[in-house]
Amino acid sequence: MTTMIQVEHATKTFTMSYHRSLKQIALAKARGRKTHDVFNAVDDVSFTVQEGESVGLMGLNGSGKSTLLKLVSGVMRPDSGSVLTRGRIAGLIATGAGFDPQLSGRDNLYLNAAILGMSRAETDRKFDEIVDFADLGKFLDTEVAYYSSGMKARLGFAVAINVDADIFIADEALAVGDRPFKRKCKKRMDEIVKSGVTMFYVSHAPGSVRNLCSRVLVLDHGKLTFDGDVDEGIAFLHYDDDEDDKSRADDGLGADI
Repeated sequence: MTTMIQVEHATKTFTMSYHRSLKQIALAKARGRKTHDVFNAVDDVSFTVQEGESVGLMGLNGSGKSTLLKLVSGVMRPDSGSVLTRGRIAGLIATGAGFDPQLSGRDNLYLNAAILGMSRAETDRKFDEIVDFADLGKFLDTEVAYYSSGMKARLGFAVAINVDADIFIADEALAVGDRPFKRKCKKRMDEIVKSGVTMFYVSHAPGSVRNLCSRVLVLDHGKLTFDGDVDEGIAFLHYDDDEDDKSRADDGLGADI
């Protein structure tokens, strides 16, 4: 079986400053106070993902999930260790990422597709399908600066899911938008999983992780603390059934539709 994602002892370090101005820093140093802290958002993490696997990445807020996803997607590089991927990566890390607010939705569609590695000819061929999925109507030729967060999510997701990718990644991509759009996204993501594309999916919703994933990784303060069965991973996080049922009702992704 082909390894699509290989992460070995990956660490990503950030500096958290306590003061904004040079004067504040100087005063803090004169008084013997700390001016900053260094912390590892991702701390010595290792795992592999095989071709066709659908892996959920879970953890409490601040556990390092989004940072790890950015390392896998290539948006960031580890300060130590390595992150290797195979093939084309597509997906949605943040709503509206890569959009130019001064350009129209149509222009941003082509811009986003190019960022994700699609040629002009490929985008032209899939244009109608992307526009139909985004369902922006007359707003397609309006500047993105006037779009709501939901409209940006529609356009970004519509482009991402139409990329012929080997690895599909998503960071709470379906958290924005109305229920019909979430159901449409869920259906499309189900199709992506069934097609054999490798998926790496960050979510707080146990229902959607159960639906889409066959394996769970759990991060805690940057460290990988669990790697295994989906239900065992959810239990490891102490997510109870009542919360799970609520998430299914709220996001429309956990229920059978």
